[in-house]
Amino acid sequence: MEQIKGYKNSRILTDKGIVKADLLIEGGVIKSIGKLDCDGLTELDSDRIIIPGFIDQHIHGAAGCDAIDGSLDALHAMAEALAQEGTTGFLATTTTHSSAVIEKAVGAVNEYIKASPDSGAEILGVHLEGPFISERFLGAQLPEYVAQPLVDTFRRYESASGGNIRLVSMSTETEGADELVAYLVSKGIVVSLGHTDATYIQAKQAVAAGATCVTHTYNAQRPVHHREVGTVGAAMLLDELYCELICDGIHVSAPAVKLLHKNKPADKLVLITDALRAKYMADGVYEEDGGQLITVNGGEARLPDGTLAGSVLRMNDAVRYLMDKTGIDLPAAVKCATENPAKCLGVFDRVGSISVGKDANLVIVDESLRVYTTVRRGKVIYSL
Repeated sequence: MEQIKGYKNSRILTDKGIVKADLLIEGGVIKSIGKLDCDGLTELDSDRIIIPGFIDQHIHGAAGCDAIDGSLDALHAMAEALAQEGTTGFLATTTTHSSAVIEKAVGAVNEYIKASPDSGAEILGVHLEGPFISERFLGAQLPEYVAQPLVDTFRRYESASGGNIRLVSMSTETEGADELVAYLVSKGIVVSLGHTDATYIQAKQAVAAGATCVTHTYNAQRPVHHREVGTVGAAMLLDELYCELICDGIHVSAPAVKLLHKNKPADKLVLITDALRAKYMADGVYEEDGGQLITVNGGEARLPDGTLAGSVLRMNDAVRYLMDKTGIDLPAAVKCATENPAKCLGVFDRVGSISVGKDANLVIVDESLRVYTTVRRGKVIYSL
């Protein structure tokens, strides 16, 4: 892989907006930004912009592979594929399944992180989506594997993962969930309201207990009603909550995207893909682990009964869609796929923005968010 020394006289998206400057990389870290007197810097076409690498905190699979497969090869294939859309870091996301399958999946993530390959996007940890969910809001999760939210059960997954579980989507209103929420918060693990029947009051109680996120907002959760605003209402009203959003025009309508964007602080909207193994694959029927058949047609992934089952969305497309439907500019939209998830996951000290001292995780795009080059810690992991 090509090692990049830096870039010369380029448009760079920093915390001050898009500036024209040089950027120097040393040891995989951003060493300096400004007017620099050094050789060997790469010059870019005038229409290019350097933005931070995207972070996808909720993705199951890509390129025919899925985190639930529980193999290093599957994780490597995902990591390589995601670099194409400008993603430099992600959480390998599991599904509601048997204990044995989940332990194998999180164990594979642990081995992958220990191996620390420098190709493809970096796996930042595990997003455990289920099995501690509501049977009323399953979405595409397998009902036979829904489990009680027991600390002892979670500890088995935590141990198998080598302590790499970073986020847990769960129904915090389920009986017995309070103890697990308290345990997760004590460990610094993000608690996200997901696949949940929580009322507004129950969601507010979960936030008071330490929950900080909502999983794929609007989807698989109690919706807004004028006499009970539910989980979705809580997502909009409680500024403490980060809100994941699938901006593909399928899971959430354009007006719903605008509604959530209008009601959240600028630093609380988090773009995700929730993508499946069918991403980067042709339309067709795919069998998920557990025997579920998912049909992908025209960008939509559905179960035989029509239930939406994840997406084939690419992160750069999600950013573009957010810009198109809300009218916000490129810096504000990019923030929702970089800085915001980094802050949600507690890794903003290292990734999520282009700043001196942070990992040189960069994406070269044009104004339409087409990805030309993806760089992780100074090494090119994708080039068009």
